[in-house]
Amino acid sequence: MKFVTALVAGLLFGSGLLLSGMANPSVVLGFLDVGGAWNPALVFTMAGAVGVAAPAYFYARRGGRTALGDRIELPDRRRHVDPALLTGAVIFGLGWGMSGICPGPALLLVTGASLGAIAFVVAMLAGMLLARALSVRRTRSAPTHVEG
Repeated sequence: MKFVTALVAGLLFGSGLLLSGMANPSVVLGFLDVGGAWNPALVFTMAGAVGVAAPAYFYARRGGRTALGDRIELPDRRRHVDPALLTGAVIFGLGWGMSGICPGPALLLVTGASLGAIAFVVAMLAGMLLARALSVRRTRSAPTHVEG
């Protein structure tokens, strides 16, 4: 049943990306070009997404459960902004701004065998592997505190 739920959610998400234009890099770049030929169409997509997500978020915050009965676990609200978070945000923003593609639409675009989308996904996966390797390395080299 979890597979079916994930499949339906993925199909719904992909359909939303296609319908909204988020899978079209030129639409996204037009939205990001606030100093030039700005295309505000994605504002409506974002407003709709917030309208759908907000009730679900508030339900989850109350310690709700998924439709299948699994416990919903959300990240700690007190997460501090650290250099790793800032670096990731900057890299994500630069990649999105230069290509007009972010990870969700990239996976959708790969299904059309677009060379640009394939290059993006390969670079995205390489970045994910590099981030994981650096995280493991940082964890191993961190001093351990022993109380005595």
